[in-house]
Amino acid sequence: MKRRELIRAGVLSGAVAAAMHPQLALAQGVSPSSELTPAQSGVDASKDLAAPGWKPLFLDEHQNETLIVLSDLIIPATDTPGAKEALVNRYIDLVLAADTHENQREFLNNLAYVDGESMRRYKAAFRYLAREDQDDLLHALAYPGAISEWTGEALPDIGHTHFEELKKRIGVAYYNSQIGTRELGWDGNYTHGVYQGCEHPEGNHK
Repeated sequence: MKRRELIRAGVLSGAVAAAMHPQLALAQGVSPSSELTPAQSGVDASKDLAAPGWKPLFLDEHQNETLIVLSDLIIPATDTPGAKEALVNRYIDLVLAADTHENQREFLNNLAYVDGESMRRYKAAFRYLAREDQDDLLHALAYPGAISEWTGEALPDIGHTHFEELKKRIGVAYYNSQIGTRELGWDGNYTHGVYQGCEHPEGNHK
């Protein structure tokens, strides 16, 4: 199974996407209990994300560039556009800007771990490595390390854990973009058919 298919399978499991929904509502500037989100009211936030003068709301320049490189390696362009074309970094930045301090800190720790390992192994930040070194580092983080002789299960691996969290964020961001949803089969239409209202007589809705 290809890398993109693995990520898609993980995202479509529902657990990650469901956990993100309250954060998306916050990023849209409304609470989950509001009647209408800006998107439902006709506001297209994707235009702001795609604006030529876009600047991060939460990430600094180095973190943003590192995220672009990382997301492009995890979901590269193939016969369809990849994470870089889907502006995954901008989506994640928007969500993080409205997220809790705990989640913000966890994400930055995940990202910093990759840079720390890059510095330890190659004496340079991840975004500046040659492509083959970037691939080698991610390959080392993509699989859990030692196996317990007692249970046969993988022992806790902090590097693998950091990488999995980043991969989840990137996967959710990609498959919530127009590019990602089209890959899942969305045809670009926002409405399907005529809304059928209640046909029961007034006062009788059994």
